[in-house]
Amino acid sequence: MKRLLLIPIFAVATLVAQEPAEKEAGETTEHASEKAAEVSPIWKWANFAILAVGLGYGMAKGLPPLFRSRTKEIQQGISEAQQMKQDAEKRSAEMDARLDSLRADIEKFRTQSAAEMQQEGDRIGRETAAQIKKIEQQAAVEIESVGKTARRQLKEYAAELALGLAEERLRSRIDGAAESALVDDFVRDLERKTVQGSKN
Repeated sequence: MKRLLLIPIFAVATLVAQEPAEKEAGETTEHASEKAAEVSPIWKWANFAILAVGLGYGMAKGLPPLFRSRTKEIQQGISEAQQMKQDAEKRSAEMDARLDSLRADIEKFRTQSAAEMQQEGDRIGRETAAQIKKIEQQAAVEIESVGKTARRQLKEYAAELALGLAEERLRSRIDGAAESALVDDFVRDLERKTVQGSKN
């Protein structure tokens, strides 16, 4: 890089050295001016050739390392860009894999939840049916018990009514003599049963 800076400095120094020579040539006699006029194009071409060779040499020396370093930087940048691209593709593939895994997990969770809900619904249905059957059986037992109790109470009530009615009818039909005859018959029956019992 420093050599490239030296090339323009060398070119400027050559031009500056050429200007005083031209001024001195103008101050001399006409003869000298004619001679300078003849020599002047040669010096110009010689200066140009020296400048061109110097610039060419400087560029040949300085530019290839510059180009190599620049090429190396570009290649390094390309390599880094390719590495970054590979890393990005790798991350993208990992994200896609995670997303696919997440989708699979969500689908599995949905299927599992649906199956569990179905099982829970079936279990609740079975328990409800069992509870209803148990309640129906208890209700049937209670209804039967209440029915038996009601029938028994109805029979007792009917028997009480029948006895009361029979008692009223008997009282209305039996007078004192018939009552004493009945009592006597009852006493005689008891005596007979007592005698038969003692014989046995």
